[in-house]
Amino acid sequence: MKIDPITLAVIRGSLEQIADEMDATLERMAFSPVISDGFDRASGIYDKTNGEVIMQGPRGLPSFIYVMEFTTRTVIESIEHIEPGDIYIVNDPYLGGTHLMDVKMVKPVFYKGKLTAFLANSGHWPDIGGRVPGGFSSKATEIYQEGLRLPPIRILDRGKLNREVLDIILHNVRVPDERQGDIIAQVTALNLGAERLIRLLDRYGEETVFDAIAELRARSEQLMRSHIETIPDGVYAFEDYIDSDGVEWKPLTIHMEMEVKGSDVHIDFSKSSPPCKGPLNSVLSTTIAGVYIGFKHIFPDVPINAGCFAPFSFNLPTTTFINAQLPRPVSGCASEVCQRIIDVVLGALSQAIPDKSYAAPMGTVTNLSVGGEDPEKGYYVFYSFIGGGYGGNYLTDGLINGNPTIALARTQALEIFESRYPVLFTRYTIREGSGGAGLRRGGLGVIFEFQIRRGEASASMLGERGRFAPFGILGGTSAKPARHTFFLQGEEYNPPHISKDEGIPMQAGDILRLETPGGGGYGNPIERPPELVLQDVKRGYYDRKTAEEEYGVLIVENDGAVDPEGTGQLRAALRTQQ
Repeated sequence: MKIDPITLAVIRGSLEQIADEMDATLERMAFSPVISDGFDRASGIYDKTNGEVIMQGPRGLPSFIYVMEFTTRTVIESIEHIEPGDIYIVNDPYLGGTHLMDVKMVKPVFYKGKLTAFLANSGHWPDIGGRVPGGFSSKATEIYQEGLRLPPIRILDRGKLNREVLDIILHNVRVPDERQGDIIAQVTALNLGAERLIRLLDRYGEETVFDAIAELRARSEQLMRSHIETIPDGVYAFEDYIDSDGVEWKPLTIHMEMEVKGSDVHIDFSKSSPPCKGPLNSVLSTTIAGVYIGFKHIFPDVPINAGCFAPFSFNLPTTTFINAQLPRPVSGCASEVCQRIIDVVLGALSQAIPDKSYAAPMGTVTNLSVGGEDPEKGYYVFYSFIGGGYGGNYLTDGLINGNPTIALARTQALEIFESRYPVLFTRYTIREGSGGAGLRRGGLGVIFEFQIRRGEASASMLGERGRFAPFGILGGTSAKPARHTFFLQGEEYNPPHISKDEGIPMQAGDILRLETPGGGGYGNPIERPPELVLQDVKRGYYDRKTAEEEYGVLIVENDGAVDPEGTGQLRAALRTQQ
């Protein structure tokens, strides 16, 4: 059946609105700040036969664009009798998940007595049990140490709450009331989505809606293929590194070869490092999602549905740490390894299409969990992630304090942290000089510092880019790497793995300072216009000495005298002889 353009546009907008409304409902009802204020969540609509993504909310985490397709497919394959009113909960990374903290729920939608589609959502729970509060154990050597692992199981059975499953979950997490609130929010969002989808089917009829879905899929594939055809045929190789796995102090290599042939792309990761002991392994679905996010950065106009994935094929052997197998620990896969996959894709594409390329962004979310007992409010788990600089690119300088490249999620408001947990923020500022130099400079990271106000706590962190800084491209320089410091009873402590550690005891008055990376620079710094270098210095992005060394300029006062203290009225940036 041929769909007229207006009907197609209305149905597409309606499907997108359904997914977006599910996201909004989830974030407004969730008890966890990371969901309600940080937006670490996603919702979507999926095919009834193979779980392929039909539509995802425009504000949902990009890292879930493919992952929840795997999740839904696992439910289809695992549940013997799918019934109206069922909702399944699953967080197993090896059954279509990411890490254990990302808890998915899947709901079948029946229309006129027939299974018609699936709805799914995901929310990051600040705690899922395990050896450390928050689940980000940097020293875990098997997944069983990371928390409660759930295969697809009914949390609602034909519309009735499965209290036995709920009790198992709540008995294995540290703040059960908060987790119960998140469960209710996820269930409510799915039920609302089902109502809206049925209303759309009533309005246009099932045949018309699914003909439109098929047309949208075909158009998405066609658009992605047309973009790929602009990439010159050839094989492009790039590699980057994970600092360490948290257990052994040795880097992990992500080596990617990208073969472009016409409108097809084949991605080969077979030369990457083998599975590691620590939690920096990645599962198949998360690794593939990273590739798609990398391409979506370059071709953002391609609508998200199964069609945009069709041109890609993969060689991802289980002999690598980016297609790890049970029981390898994986808590760092979604937040850290996935971002490095994106970086590698951007690096390869900078060779293939330099006129549309991006230098590396910060490449880490610096997962931080602090668990303890507040004498005034009881037990708590405080989880946060932090932004950093984006890479300079063919159009602009890099974004300052951007959200992670895997997500539209953001650092939660400091006022929310301070009202809920016994912490006091003493510093949250741009990290000067952290961006790489270039024709387009890299964005700057941030300094995120807080103090424990009351009681005792245990801090754990799992981050990256402390050893291998975000790279520059086309002559741009690398950014500054991460640097994190604890001040414990007046003594300074720096984690041996720089951004990974666990179980660090903190008391009232202790301080943690996190310094996140900037983004890499794009293009030769000498080609940056002097007036822009001067502007950066005036804004405090670089000091004068750094600007003069990196960009080959001489910054002078109005009277022509160099001001060594940087306090005078700066007149201009004059290019020195090279």
